[in-house]
Amino acid sequence: MSSMQSNSSANVTFVRPATFFIKGFSNVPHVKYYYMFLSLVYVVTVLGNSFIMCIIYLARRLHTAKYIAVFHLAFSDLCGSSALIPKVIDTFLFEHQVVSYEACLANMFFVYHFMNLQSLTLLVLAYDRLVAICFPLRYHAIVTKPAMFLIIGVMWSFSVTFFSVLVGLVNRLSFCGSNVIDSHFCDQGLIYKLACNDNSINTSMGKISFGLLMCTPLILIIISYFCIALALLKIAHGADRIKAMKTCTSHLMLVAIGYLPLISNNIAALTTSIDPNTRIINNSLRQVIPSMLNPIIYTLKTEEVMQSIKEMYKRNKVNTTQERRMKCTWKK
Repeated sequence: MSSMQSNSSANVTFVRPATFFIKGFSNVPHVKYYYMFLSLVYVVTVLGNSFIMCIIYLARRLHTAKYIAVFHLAFSDLCGSSALIPKVIDTFLFEHQVVSYEACLANMFFVYHFMNLQSLTLLVLAYDRLVAICFPLRYHAIVTKPAMFLIIGVMWSFSVTFFSVLVGLVNRLSFCGSNVIDSHFCDQGLIYKLACNDNSINTSMGKISFGLLMCTPLILIIISYFCIALALLKIAHGADRIKAMKTCTSHLMLVAIGYLPLISNNIAALTTSIDPNTRIINNSLRQVIPSMLNPIIYTLKTEEVMQSIKEMYKRNKVNTTQERRMKCTWKK
């Protein structure tokens, strides 16, 4: 009898849907204006992050280990927004809500991968500030270009491996019921809830992902700034202390913009029942707004970047003036 039951359970049909349906908002009037707003956010994100990457590439004074990390943050922001916003616009503004199974998993991988890189890069920048303020005499020996490239390479290897496993585990799920994803993209947390077989491994991986890749970097950033605060208290001169603090302001703003919405969203999800439309707005804004604001903050709040922009503008102005004079000379 028991052998017959085990055989029948083993013969349960495994269902892999050909497509998923991305539901998005429900009964929201004039929702297309929101997608148009996301389009504007994407344009600003592309221009802002492309601008900061060009400045870092062209300005020799910014060819340092720290700005390799800043360049990587801008690149991650650009790729993360490109993985999400164009697909959201195509899905809802042009009503292509039916997505193939493979395309859905690919979209899931790239969205989570670049979100993770953004989080880890903020941790790397916190490490840079920690060494610069707590070990100023050894900073250039510790935070070197090869070391920064190695750190970024390790980040990529870890992130690609982790999310390949996370996304690959979706293939073990059977979807014998609904294929409707109640979100704005292929959200792993909602997809495995649609499964009709055991999804405990996927649930565990989701929790590990949040704890290891989101909470752990934030905890380490907080610890690093606690150490920085202790080091600043030991500085005797107030002017030197303020100068050191100014080097951290842009990074602290990025951390606040990146992590506070994440924490508030998860606290709200655990304590109250959030309307699906509200959840979609919160999650989509949390994913795209930091990527738009990061280059603006680094441009306006970082003295080295502003100085490099001014120098490049003056150099370009001088070159333009010389070219005009040469043209006038040739005409004469």
